[in-house]
Amino acid sequence: MKDRKSGKARKRHPDPVGTGDKRGDSLARLAEKNGGRQTWRIGARLRNYFLTGLVIVGPVSITVYILWWFINVVDAWMKPLVPDIYNPDTYLRISLPGVGLIFAVFMLMVIGALAANLFGRTLISYGEMIVGRMPVVRNVYRALKQIFETVLSQSSSSFQKVALVEYPRRGLYAIVFISTDTSGEIAAKWEGDSNLVSVFLPTTPNPTSGYLLFVPSGDLLELEMTVEDAAKMVISAGLVTPEYQGKLGELAADARAKKAGRKGAAKETEAAT
Repeated sequence: MKDRKSGKARKRHPDPVGTGDKRGDSLARLAEKNGGRQTWRIGARLRNYFLTGLVIVGPVSITVYILWWFINVVDAWMKPLVPDIYNPDTYLRISLPGVGLIFAVFMLMVIGALAANLFGRTLISYGEMIVGRMPVVRNVYRALKQIFETVLSQSSSSFQKVALVEYPRRGLYAIVFISTDTSGEIAAKWEGDSNLVSVFLPTTPNPTSGYLLFVPSGDLLELEMTVEDAAKMVISAGLVTPEYQGKLGELAADARAKKAGRKGAAKETEAAT
């Protein structure tokens, strides 16, 4: 390209601050920003995949581990009592898990069948008479027997309801499992207006340990959730909250009432015409 004044050709020199370089820098920055955003999206997606897999595999793995531990414990106790002729480990090169558990279930069924007739009841009564003469053992045996009879009784209504109670002070509430109405000396010496209720207050995250409380029935706020849902809430420290179906039930009842009212009004209109 020639200069108009001198008529000489003018050389082209790159302009480091020209518009072309500015446009290139903008495109580079835009590409870098898009690349960083895409990397962030891939990382977030991988994190979601990891959490989803953890939610699926975690409960299954823990459940299998607990079952495996329980089977091994029962096998360690019961396998030495299994006769060799009935033990599959005698004929196999590997140890078959669950044999002790099956044998324990079978023995419990046999003991239950024997206790159902006169001969079995006589043996049990003689055994309890012998245990009752032991100073320390009899207290432990009677307490454990009463607990098992209460928990495993089919007609018992223990731990069928959940309630809230103000504990450990006014203004703070804790979940409790309603056991039964208080009886015995505690109920006889209670001078309150309402009757006492025996409740079990579980601890987090282990609901098998807790406190036995005697609470007036008027201080209990019964809940609609089941014992299983309450136990899940206690174990998860409040992270797992059961769905509340009370509002849905009220809406369904209102809808049914309105529908019945419309049908009644239609019948009255037809009768009048």
